[in-house]
Amino acid sequence: PIPQSNGSAVNRAIARTYAMPVEPLESPAPPRLETAPPRIEPVFTPPAAAPQPAPAAPRPSAPESPAAHSNGEEPEQMAQELKQIGDEIKLLRSLLQSQLASFAWSDMEGKAPNRLELFKHLLAMGFSAQLIRQLIEKMPAQYQAEVAVKWARSALAHNLKCADADREVMDRGGIFALVGPTGVGKTTTVAKLAARATMRFGAQHVALITTDSYRIGAQDQLRIYGKILGVPVFSIQNEGDLQLTLADLSNRHIVFIDTVGMGQRDARVLAQIDMLRTAGRPIERLLLLAANTDGHTLEDVVKRYRGDGLAGCILSKIDEAVAQGPSLDVIIRNRLKLYYITNGQRVPEDLHAANAAFLIDRAMRAQQIASPFSLQTDEMPIMQAAQAGWL
Repeated sequence: PIPQSNGSAVNRAIARTYAMPVEPLESPAPPRLETAPPRIEPVFTPPAAAPQPAPAAPRPSAPESPAAHSNGEEPEQMAQELKQIGDEIKLLRSLLQSQLASFAWSDMEGKAPNRLELFKHLLAMGFSAQLIRQLIEKMPAQYQAEVAVKWARSALAHNLKCADADREVMDRGGIFALVGPTGVGKTTTVAKLAARATMRFGAQHVALITTDSYRIGAQDQLRIYGKILGVPVFSIQNEGDLQLTLADLSNRHIVFIDTVGMGQRDARVLAQIDMLRTAGRPIERLLLLAANTDGHTLEDVVKRYRGDGLAGCILSKIDEAVAQGPSLDVIIRNRLKLYYITNGQRVPEDLHAANAAFLIDRAMRAQQIASPFSLQTDEMPIMQAAQAGWL
């Protein structure tokens, strides 16, 4: 544990990391070589002209365009040579990135082994290299081993913004639309929220709306929940239906909308956002993120679904996730406010208000399992170089 005698100094050190989300979350610029590699220019030597009889007067000859050799082999050969040169340049760039990553890793291993160990630990927990780099840059140099891990846990918990969900959703009321990809548990989560609201305010103050007319039985599933709770369920097909329905429900304290699940790259995502934004009454969107999804996909989901009206997110299926790190990492870096977490199918028992300390502690204590995706120590620089293009 951190010594109590210098507790105030430790608190100040941790407090400095709390400004982390305010800073631009961009990768640090890669180290530059003092001298740039020479630029390789393709050199094309035209074939020697065949001997001709001496002309009466010399005529200047203009260079022939590629079209003049439409049936010849020279333009095709030139294109192949240019492609080969381009491939070689890409290979050189990849090798250079690998070397730079290896140098950076070796430098950290020699100068800051405590930061390297924390880096490897957090990477094994599923956190992204981008967030870890920014985190360890803020860590005091004297922290090592368990002290460094405890510091990282405190810093991550502070930067995971969790809302007072029951106050900001249930007590305040309003209209909330649950959005997200298919299969993340939107309909079940809507039922859990409706049950929670019914127990607090009574069924006469709650209403449900479904826009899902694509999946077979989707509306029937929500209607069954509504019948059990004694809450009315309304089905809408378009923007006009939504406006009229919301106008009729103006006396309800809280309304939950179960939207159509669609892939984040579906063109209809933007149309759905527009429909909710122009419904005549303010609608707050809550994005459902499945904790058992990989970090790359979650990052893309947030990118496609964010925009005006996105109040925050709900993290579902934490009971199915092997590692909590990727989902919490995406929420932290994108500065999303986390309202609820779900850990099962039971309605309404498996819905809980989010708690940052609990979630980070759960992520940091994830059991290490033998996995083909785990990296050996000497493979870390290779991974860093491979990710340099998108981190």
